[in-house]
Amino acid sequence: MGCLVRRRSDGDEGCPMNLRYNNPGHYYPFNHVDLTITYHSGATEEWGVGFRENGGRIISVKVVPSSINHRNPSAPDCSSKEPLEIEANALAAGQKINITYTYSVKFMPNDTIKWSSRWDYILESMPHTNIQWFSILNSLVIVLFLSGMVAMIMLRTLHKDIARYNQMECGEDAQEEFGWKLVHGDVFRPPRKGMLLSVLLGSGVQVFFMTLVTLAFACLGFLSPANRGALMTCAMVLFVLLGTPAGYVSSRIYKSFGGIKWKSNVMLTSMLSPGLVFSLFFIMNLVLWGKGSSGAVPFSTLIALLALWFGVSVPLTFVGAYFGFRKRSLEHPVRTNQIPRQIPDQSIYTQPIPGIIMGGVLPFGCIFIQLFFILNSIWSSQMYYMFGFLFLVFIILVITCSETTILLCYFHLCAEDYHWWWRSFLTSGFTAVYLFIYCCHYFATKLSIEDAASTFLYFGYTSIMVFLFFLLTGSIGFFACFWFIRKIYSVVKVD
Repeated sequence: MGCLVRRRSDGDEGCPMNLRYNNPGHYYPFNHVDLTITYHSGATEEWGVGFRENGGRIISVKVVPSSINHRNPSAPDCSSKEPLEIEANALAAGQKINITYTYSVKFMPNDTIKWSSRWDYILESMPHTNIQWFSILNSLVIVLFLSGMVAMIMLRTLHKDIARYNQMECGEDAQEEFGWKLVHGDVFRPPRKGMLLSVLLGSGVQVFFMTLVTLAFACLGFLSPANRGALMTCAMVLFVLLGTPAGYVSSRIYKSFGGIKWKSNVMLTSMLSPGLVFSLFFIMNLVLWGKGSSGAVPFSTLIALLALWFGVSVPLTFVGAYFGFRKRSLEHPVRTNQIPRQIPDQSIYTQPIPGIIMGGVLPFGCIFIQLFFILNSIWSSQMYYMFGFLFLVFIILVITCSETTILLCYFHLCAEDYHWWWRSFLTSGFTAVYLFIYCCHYFATKLSIEDAASTFLYFGYTSIMVFLFFLLTGSIGFFACFWFIRKIYSVVKVD
């Protein structure tokens, strides 16, 4: 481990670990580490009675690497400030060099910090807390704005519409229907590709509850930041165990569309999204195997993942679908006409593509600051510990996706466009496209990845994250819109 100071003309000042290492075209190997171990002696605690003066509980270990040129390897001077410089082109291929590695240890007692509060110093030393609060306030402003818009529509516009619609009793008045009531006979018409939509919604519900429970566990302290694999393990186990809600929701939605191919629905729900994620993961693991990386997942672990998938998740999905298909089909508040109504020409603002593109802007605005810290944790080996902030941002994301989709859905219904099924899913799901664009920006500006294999791995894992986020946000928007439409059409009198 060390630093390479490149010959650059863009203002590069040297190694970020120590600005004294700034000679261009030289390596600075970190051959010395200073270890500062802070411990609680337990002298004033019950648990420290047995330690006496011989021990305690470690609170923190601070490691500071440095480069020291040990001129006399038999008697190294660890206090020397002279760095070990190796010219980048000085060594030929296969040539060996002897480097002396040293370390120093310093024990510091601190009885003011309890062992249970040993992580607090990280929170206090990180400068990102103010940025996090700024992110939360920024997101709350967006939520308040959207909530005000939705409240205005609900309390004023919708209330007036419903009161006016319900006062129409004679036939002449009925012919004067306009706005969203005009499409009451088509608003619940089954969409095209209903099978695919129901499958994606089932997987989206699975991802939603997986995320919700995982973040709740992390906030309650069940998942320690010290164990970097605990969060992913918990999420994976929950995803497997939540196959039942996925099968149930998918079957209920598909049955409401009038679908009869229940076997295909169950198989696609249990295979499509997990299969896509596993295929991407397996391809990237092949790249790691080919490179001989220690980060490659062993073959036995892949077999265990397949066993969890086919032995636990798939049967649970079948169980959920069984109960979903046994229940009566969802009854909509209004009947569907046999002949579809012609949709009038739409303005550019109410056409599908502009509405979908606009729908993802506000939800992404709520998460992009938090997203920076998450990407740093994944790709820059930084510890992520702010699960409380993340859970709050997740709640704000749910509210923002719901309100944005409801607003745009209402505007489209007022424009007599009743094709809302796929549009509600894609409107909030388009947030994932902005997520992918931001990940590309992060790759270009924050990372220094040059080889093709690492680039492929980055975009492979990013694709998995974007796909799961698409399912999550799309499902949130769909069910919010579904609830909204059922609600408004259940309170108007329709002949």
